[in-house]
Amino acid sequence: MKERVKAIFFDIDDTLYSTTEFAALARRNSIEAMRRIGLKVPAGVLIRELNEVISEFSSNYEHHFDKLLLRLPGENIRSLNTAILTATAIVAYHETKFKELKPYPDVIPTLKRLSRTGLIIGIITAGLEVKQAEKIIRLKIYNLLTPNALFISDQIGISKPNVKLYLHACEHFSIKPSEAMYVGDNPITDIDPPNSIGMITVRSRRSGKYKNIAGGTKPSYEINKFSELLGILRRDFSLKV
Repeated sequence: MKERVKAIFFDIDDTLYSTTEFAALARRNSIEAMRRIGLKVPAGVLIRELNEVISEFSSNYEHHFDKLLLRLPGENIRSLNTAILTATAIVAYHETKFKELKPYPDVIPTLKRLSRTGLIIGIITAGLEVKQAEKIIRLKIYNLLTPNALFISDQIGISKPNVKLYLHACEHFSIKPSEAMYVGDNPITDIDPPNSIGMITVRSRRSGKYKNIAGGTKPSYEINKFSELLGILRRDFSLKV
């Protein structure tokens, strides 16, 4: 049996839900909403331009649709109110959030089982404070987590791949890194840094843009679904889950 696990921390994006699939759907819905009120540009063109805007200005930028409209030839929007176009896109995006931002089907059952073990169950995530906190609420997982085990990079002032983020979480609970497990999808930010300080790493390869990316180090484990995580905890750490 390996060293006792006292805490399990999870990434959010493309680990607890399919961020990549959700984002693609929400952007598509926004584009189609703008087209329905009169923007006469092919959807494929708008999607390509929007993806470029996101790549250039980051996914956390607040004015993606404004920048998208600036990139279009003037004749495409001359007769339209750009504020209405932008608002239409934003409303469609948020309506998609209300309807479609859901965890993978096995996440809630797994977290319920883990929450009964006495383990610290938390989140270590990179991103804007309110944006990441909103995901925790929308995914309906907050009540299954240890309340003070939420570590959002923007809230702490340390972001991935800085190992200080992972050390901060361990130090908060006075546990050794070797007593903590981290589950994430990105090998560069979710596996290599915690590996370097001795955490137990679990790479989720279920979906997302990092699914086939190689990291510099190998994870302790790889999973495609959360039932495999429960199996690891039973087999290698003698946890009754």
